[in-house]
This record gives sequence, C-alpha cells and structure tokens, in this order.
Amino acid sequence: MKFQLTTTDSKSSARAGILETAHGEIQTPIFMPVGTAGSVKAVHQRELEDDVRAEIILGNTYHLYLRPGIGLLEKAGGLHKFIGWKMPILTDSGGYQVYSLGANRKISEEGVVFKSHIDGSKHTFTPENVMDIQRSIGADIIMAFDECTPYPCEYRYAKDSMALTHRWLKRCIDQASKTDPKYDYEQALFPIVQGSVYKDLREESAAFIADQQQPGNAIGGLSVGEPPEEMYEMTNLVCSILPRDKPRYLMGVGTPENILECIALGVDMFDCVMPTRNGRNGMLFTTDGIINIRNEKWKDDLSPIDAALGGYASGSHSKSYLRHLIISKEILGAQIASIHNLTFYLWLVQEARKQIIEGTFTVWKEKMVKKVSNRL
Repeated sequence: MKFQLTTTDSKSSARAGILETAHGEIQTPIFMPVGTAGSVKAVHQRELEDDVRAEIILGNTYHLYLRPGIGLLEKAGGLHKFIGWKMPILTDSGGYQVYSLGANRKISEEGVVFKSHIDGSKHTFTPENVMDIQRSIGADIIMAFDECTPYPCEYRYAKDSMALTHRWLKRCIDQASKTDPKYDYEQALFPIVQGSVYKDLREESAAFIADQQQPGNAIGGLSVGEPPEEMYEMTNLVCSILPRDKPRYLMGVGTPENILECIALGVDMFDCVMPTRNGRNGMLFTTDGIINIRNEKWKDDLSPIDAALGGYASGSHSKSYLRHLIISKEILGAQIASIHNLTFYLWLVQEARKQIIEGTFTVWKEKMVKKVSNRL
C-alpha cells in the first residue's frame, strides 16, 4: 500500500491524496460504505460501482467470522471473490462489535470471550487469531484488535483500556509479521488510537500508534455518544500527532457535517452505517439538507430527490414516488433511499477533494455545513 499527499488546504488541515492498494486506487478524502457481512444492505455491488461510485467498502471480522465462516471464505478465495467485488476492502477487527455485546462478553489480557448474537455459542478473539481471521478474509486494509471504551467513561478505565489496546497492538503486529497473506497481494495493518475524551490519553495513544510505523492509522472510540465538540477536539489533537505522510481513518463517523468538519481537521477516511440505516427508515441526505420522506409534505412532490446529484438514485425518481414506496414498505424504497444517501456521501467527499485541490475548501465547507445540517 502506498499513500501520496497531493494537496493540502492552506486555511485548514484538509488534505487530498491517493491511496494505492492491490485492488485499485482510492482518492482521499473518501467515505467507505459499510458492508458488514459482505453486503452493503439493499445495494447491489453493481450499483455500488456504477451509481454510488464507491472506491472501497468495509466488512466486519466479527460478523464474517460467525457467518458465512472463515472456511467458506478461504474456499472462495477470500471476500473479494466471494462477493464479486474487485475494488479495495477494509475490515474492522470486531473490537467495536465485541464492545457492543455488553454482558455477553468478558475482556481479559488474553483477549475477549463472547457469545454469538446468532446462536449464543461461545467464541474467543485474541490479537493473534483476529489477525489470522483477517488474513483469511483477505481485505486490503486490516485493523488491529482494540477495546472501544464507552461514553461516558471514567478516566482510570479509559487509561487501563488504552494500555490494553496498546499491548494487544504489539501482539497484532507480531502475528502479522509472522504470517503471510493467504492470497496474492499484501495487506496493510492499521493501529487504532484510543483514550476516550481525555486529552493526555489521546496524546499518549497517538504518539504510541505513530511509533509503530504502520502503513496507516485509525482513530477509534469516538462517535459513541460524546458531544460533537469533544469529538472534534480529540480528532484535531490526534491528527496533529499522527504522521502527515500516512492515511488517517476516523472510525464510525458520521453525519455529513461531522465528515466535513473532520476533513478540515486532517482526516482522510470515514465509514458509517448512517446513510444506509437512515435511508431504509426514510431519512434522506441531500445537497440542500435533510429530508424525512415520510412527511406528508412530500406526498405530491414530483420533483427529483436531488436534481444536483443526478443519476439512477437521485434524478430518476421523484420524492413522491419514493415516499409512496417507503410508506408502503416496498423493498425498492429501501434500495433507492440507500443508493441515494450513499451517492450523496460519495459526492460530498469527492466535492471536498475537488475544493481542496482548487484552494476553495474552507469557504465551501462553511457553506455546506449549514446546508447539509438544514432540515427541509
């Protein structure tokens, strides 16, 4: 994996770059649609490529490990071949999913023992076997195993959890160095900065992660309920410490406003379930603001969902028709809404990149933050 910074904004820390992987180039800043179990919900791979214009998608180690299972993925030749996706994939290590299991998991120095949400069966994740599982999945970018702390979180717990994540990281790096990729391409390991919303912990963690000299770095443990101002403060702090010449991935973020503000702070990569999850429930993100398509006001509105975007998702269907589908609980409604929202998210980061390159990002960002936050 190679990363090249092409442009840096003069009035903020926003950057435009090119990330090269074995499955193609990614132009940053980038948003990654979430394909948790090998599928971006309600969206076909062809639509991801042709309509959404996704350059990379995300899969999840926890879910793929449980179903369809590592044996089948290896038999298929990895996740790319199993799902018919030729472009890059990133896999989350499962740390966040284990965190969300609550009472159904037990954390120790060795790793995490947890119960499957599917059938209640017991399983163990360690830094070592999570690396092995991600070798079998075959993603281009793989994540270190970490503990995601909740919000709010006591200082002592956050500090101990961060130290555990750092020890686990060393074991992840050791295991990755001892093993070879299972397929015919390299995989890049990204460590994860933790430390909750405590400035000194975030500084310590960012410095530790930077010292590991991995191909890229991630920021975890944010967008878990803390106020946006604290998320921005921690993100800004961490980005000031992480290496300038390596990609920075802010995990699980977020709203269009969050993404724009964090691009300005120096983040290159994002993922979030919001565009698809909210789309299935009738919330649409547009270039003019947020639409609740279930509202009566859209019943007779035959204008395009978002004429500015065009394409299958936005220019070919009216607000009235999509409202009819969503209200009628037609599957096509979830599909159109999901494709639209993902198209908008990819447009947003691609337009941000264009503005960075042209030197107009900061002025454009201030205008867009107000527009995309507006409820229509």
